[in-house]
Amino acid sequence: MNIPNNGTVLKEVPIQEAIGLRLAHDLTQIIPGQFKGRLFKKGHIVTESDIPKLLDIGKEHIYIMELDESELHEDDAALRMALALQGDGMKLTEPHEGKVAVKSDLSVPALAEIDASLVHAINGLGDIALATIKTHAVVMPDGQLAATRVIPLVVPISKIVSMENLVSNYRLLHEGRSPLRLRPLRSLRIGLLTTGGEVFSGRIEDKFGPAVRRIVESLGSEVIEQRYAPDDRHTIVKEIDYLLSQQYDMILVTGGMSVDPDDRTPAAIKEAGAQIVSYGTPMLPGSMLLIGYIQGVPIMGLPGCVMHDPYTSFNVLLPRVLAGDVIKREDIVQMGYGGLNGC
Repeated sequence: MNIPNNGTVLKEVPIQEAIGLRLAHDLTQIIPGQFKGRLFKKGHIVTESDIPKLLDIGKEHIYIMELDESELHEDDAALRMALALQGDGMKLTEPHEGKVAVKSDLSVPALAEIDASLVHAINGLGDIALATIKTHAVVMPDGQLAATRVIPLVVPISKIVSMENLVSNYRLLHEGRSPLRLRPLRSLRIGLLTTGGEVFSGRIEDKFGPAVRRIVESLGSEVIEQRYAPDDRHTIVKEIDYLLSQQYDMILVTGGMSVDPDDRTPAAIKEAGAQIVSYGTPMLPGSMLLIGYIQGVPIMGLPGCVMHDPYTSFNVLLPRVLAGDVIKREDIVQMGYGGLNGC
């Protein structure tokens, strides 16, 4: 805890003399391997029964604080920051040790959109902190997308006003939107085509279907139908045409995405009429992913890593499609920065 050095008076009181007085700050208890959290909240009135607990965490004195009118306590300041940033579909946690979390209040997964330049500007003010997830990350219901924090125990009100002004100016320039946004993911009906003679003939068990279903369902969509095709370009085209005729919202094609002679999927997707945005991404794993559109329907050719790697280019692009984004070449190019994931 930083001791204020401006107009605030911070008075040290022995705990035996603190009965009936209010704590100036939260007190934390740490039991290694078992518990770390708030033992007493700011504003708690100390009772006689609290004395042993305070001694157990090494507190023989507490602070009683009288704030100067030009300053804010860390909890009050963190809450004001969070309130300034709060957007549609978001909720705030109770202030705790100078921190407030900004969480999703939606009942469905959502895509986060966060203006990094404003985050940097806020953190550049000093004494206050705004931590966020990255833009285009998925936020599950009740998941956290940001947290505000005040570094000292007290902070000048002028600092918080400067932060609020930055956010207010941003909203003025962006039709009232917060620099933190949540875009709910749509629930899409998906057609899945698995290619490969070894699976089509029953020689090996299909591993793609369960993996794709798990990913899709975790984001609130559903694979309605899965079909199979051998490594034959004409058959693959025919099956893609069939899935289009069923008016699925998205088509996923698995298998046959490498440059081996027997891998026919990329050419078949193009022959089926897809406008290819990109065959290949600058991300590992998942560099062989194909994405395009047929009659406005998004279609992806998924590389083998989707079966076994926990995070691939498919996990990056699928949420954006579910949020309603139309993927462009520029989006693919930008995937290289930060796109190395354990390869």
